[in-house]
Formats: sequence, structure tokens, C-alpha cells
Amino acid sequence: MSAQRSTPEENKAFIRQHFEDFVNNRRAEVIQSNMTPDFLDHDGPGGKPAGVAADQKMMEAMYASMPDLRVTIEDMVAEGDKVVCRNVWRWHDAKTGKPWEFHGFVEWRLQDGKIAERWATVSSPREIAEA
Repeated sequence: MSAQRSTPEENKAFIRQHFEDFVNNRRAEVIQSNMTPDFLDHDGPGGKPAGVAADQKMMEAMYASMPDLRVTIEDMVAEGDKVVCRNVWRWHDAKTGKPWEFHGFVEWRLQDGKIAERWATVSSPREIAEA
């Protein structure tokens, strides 16, 4: 079995679509097909290493607590098998209706056309002023 090689531009497109499906379109199940069987999230729920099941569960909890959650990719850089994104996550508090956001940097490593590893750093959520 030969390794599937993707260009940095193809990797960026894959990650962009992953964010769109997994977060904005609330399709948590895409993690099952987008990740390798041994996927490792180095910064999973609670800041602990995790796999596919824990990340899917975390995202489903976010859908429930942040009904209008949206992620916007602000910048994206790719080289070799890695993609790094700077993104902003925004939503309205379900109880107060006030807008909130947090910012993140995520590095993804792809292998054979799927996500094999993830590292992330995120800011603390903060309430923001309406635009």
C-alpha cells in the first residue's frame, strides 16, 4: 500500500472543509472519516491527549451549549504534511444571548489524506461587544 501524498494546497482545502463540516455544519460524525484510526489530539478535552471518540463527544457538547457556534479561519499556512490555522470561534450565550468568542491556533499533521495529529492553543472565552 503506497502512501497518499497531498500538496500543501490540497491539505489546506481538506482542513478548511473539516472545520466547515465538523464545526459550522454540526456534523460531528465527519471526525470518523477525516481522522486516521490512530489519530492523536495532543490537546484534547481538558488539555489531555485524546482520540476520535473523545473529540467527537467534546464537539457534540459544544453544539449543545453554543447553539450558533461558528469558526472562522483567519490565516492558514501549510508546508509538507502540516497545516497551521489561526481561527476565531464565536457564539451567543444560550441563556443571556450575549456574544462570546475565543481565538485559537491549531496545527494538524495529515497522513494518507486524513488527519493523524492535532495540537492546539486557545485563548480563554470572552464576552465581546456586538458589532
